[in-house]
Amino acid sequence: MSDTPDNYHNGGSVRRTMLWICLCLLPGTICYVWYFGAGVILQCLMAIIFALLIETVCLKARKQDLCLFLSDGSVIVTAIIFALMITPYTPWWINLMGMGFGLVFAKHIYGGLGNNLFNPAVAAFVFILLCFPDYMGHWPQPAQQTLNEESVNQAITYIFSSTDSHSTSANYDTGNTAIPLADIQPDSQQNDTNKVKPWQWLSLFFLLGGLGLIFKDIISWHIPVAMFSSLYVLNQALNIFNPELYSGGVIHVLSWGTVLAAFFIATDPVTSPTTATGKLIYGVIIGCLIMSIRTWGANPDSIAFAILIANAMAPMIDDHFRPTVISQSPPTPDFR
Repeated sequence: MSDTPDNYHNGGSVRRTMLWICLCLLPGTICYVWYFGAGVILQCLMAIIFALLIETVCLKARKQDLCLFLSDGSVIVTAIIFALMITPYTPWWINLMGMGFGLVFAKHIYGGLGNNLFNPAVAAFVFILLCFPDYMGHWPQPAQQTLNEESVNQAITYIFSSTDSHSTSANYDTGNTAIPLADIQPDSQQNDTNKVKPWQWLSLFFLLGGLGLIFKDIISWHIPVAMFSSLYVLNQALNIFNPELYSGGVIHVLSWGTVLAAFFIATDPVTSPTTATGKLIYGVIIGCLIMSIRTWGANPDSIAFAILIANAMAPMIDDHFRPTVISQSPPTPDFR
């Protein structure tokens, strides 16, 4: 299935939506750069460049209008969200491979924008997470990165170096994963509160951006509220059952990865249900999956996997909760 001419009519609306998403991502991204330095900026710039190049090749191969589909801004949003999910010092070639997989196999193979089953940014992240887990397990220490010349040079060295310098740097927090969950364990709440603060600040700024999307009517409240509520209730119940083993619901909800996903990823209109009831159920499913994978799964990066599973369920949810259209036949005239 190819992109239909209807996309041209909605091009202005798509561009407006993508512009507002970028603007609402800005507060959280600035906070992200404040704590983790120039690597965040470089990853975003590289992802955007790679995405535009790959998108151009795919559109040419599918004989689509380059100006029309490159100007709607959707591929830029995909690139920025993907760059925010990976570690700031991810090697450039992993960034390229992730963008290539996400755009080719999660977007254009389905027919392009509006036809994809899975969110391309999340599919790209899961691909590199499964293929290169060692690189995704290294994060710079928060609050130690500044935008000075030394920080920029260090970021360039890690990103473009041909050697595996990631495993030898003392500035890496090797205990964290791509969406850091080591910071939301019970012992972390008691023993390392200074380490948790950067993630809480990130959560706050992404929350402000997410509320901006709701205020501008870009997204609805249903998915974030359902996702937060289910995640909080389930984790709080586990915490009451065994507080020494399970952390409380608030700390799980305030994980910056959870906030980013709830407002900017799970609400993707293409890969989420269309009805209000469907969105509520979809959000609850994501919250339950995040809790289950975080608590009992082998991989702590639960959010991306939960969203991909929910993406696959979205068409079924729509089929069951789409309103039934009842047609009424005109009354039979009485000729008596």
